[in-house]
Amino acid sequence: MKKIILSAFIISMAISCEKKSTETLDTDFATDSLVVIPETSDPVESSTLQTCYMEATGKDSVFVSLEDNLGTIIGKMRYKNFEKDSSMGDVVGSQNGDTLKLVYTFEAEGKTSEREIYFLKKGENIIEGIGEQKLEGNKSNYANPAKLKYEGNTLKQVDCTDFDKKFKGK
Repeated sequence: MKKIILSAFIISMAISCEKKSTETLDTDFATDSLVVIPETSDPVESSTLQTCYMEATGKDSVFVSLEDNLGTIIGKMRYKNFEKDSSMGDVVGSQNGDTLKLVYTFEAEGKTSEREIYFLKKGENIIEGIGEQKLEGNKSNYANPAKLKYEGNTLKQVDCTDFDKKFKGK
């Protein structure tokens, strides 16, 4: 009698384990079916569109390249100044209506700093916002973004083909 009960218990455990392993396989299969494997090893092209801007006043110039990467604005920026320190770095931020709200992380005078910078899109141009800045550590933010006046550098849209050469040039 003990052998029959023990045999029944072992068989029911085996059936129970068999069902669980089947369920796990089905779940794993469903997850694996969502993975897309590329047919070639060719690099995937970026889905973003780069837009470049430039403004030159006398011997000073400003260069900006921007890309909208799924709602996040990323890019590069350079202030190339004649008789004062220049700066070059990355921008990241967002667009709210016709306003680009960016943080410019740059190298100048041998140290890394951050500066909040806003641009107003007007046609094919962007105009830099001017306003009181407050310094907190190595980051400079607008004291009151609502009071910005868009009367700073007016950067005109330019062809991005030669942008890298202009951006990196001395």
